[in-house]
Amino acid sequence: MSAQLIISEHSRVVVSREQVYSELQGEAVILDIKSGVYYGLNQVGASIWNLIQVPKTVKEIQAALLAEYDVEPDICDREVMALLEDLAAKGLIQITNDAPA
Repeated sequence: MSAQLIISEHSRVVVSREQVYSELQGEAVILDIKSGVYYGLNQVGASIWNLIQVPKTVKEIQAALLAEYDVEPDICDREVMALLEDLAAKGLIQITNDAPA
């Protein structure tokens, strides 16, 4: 039984290297090479995916989305966390919880 990973605004997120992705009309399609399963992300999900090609904190991701999209901060925070939890559960991203400096 694995421990539940806790994601906070200080968590650092980066894509796992075991997949390939392509952008199609502003959306992203991800192929998990290990499982052979395809995943699709909408435009906002694709923006997040592009941001985390290099490690970013959850707080940095949220700030970038708030600057790019007209969305309420609490809705943005909730939606980002839900997507990151889903991507982590599928093994598509790596999350580290370093203590904030």
